[in-house]
Amino acid sequence: MSTKPNRPRKIIAQNRRARHDYEIIETYEAGIVLQGTEVKALREGKVSLQDSFAMFKDGELWLVGMYIGPYSQGNISNHPPRRDRKLLLHRRELRKLEQRVKERGFTLIPLSVYFSGPYVKIELALVRGKRKYEKREAIKERDVQRELRRTLRQR
Repeated sequence: MSTKPNRPRKIIAQNRRARHDYEIIETYEAGIVLQGTEVKALREGKVSLQDSFAMFKDGELWLVGMYIGPYSQGNISNHPPRRDRKLLLHRRELRKLEQRVKERGFTLIPLSVYFSGPYVKIELALVRGKRKYEKREAIKERDVQRELRRTLRQR
């Protein structure tokens, strides 16, 4: 039984392209180390997860390529928009993930950024890239399901 309180999630940004391009194996919730102006910029919604991924450096997990725009009320000490940001996970999760990422074909991709109470969290996914024919099959299946729902509604 979980002792964590159910906090409402306020989603800031999602990486919809990731669900199309990758086969999601597992998902993890990670904290992220941010500067003050980054949190304020996130509250303004100035974030993009495109082309971002997570990688291990010296046993720590880092998010690379995430864009957080400059805070509109910021001054000269505003944050750099594309800096690497440290992700926070339990040590055993980090070890397990590092072993999985070393396997051939696995990558860590952020799926969404959201506020969980006062904290900013990232939903990370352990993924394997889809091949072109797999993407076509997924699109075809989605179209078939849409047509099926449409015909059932017309009845």
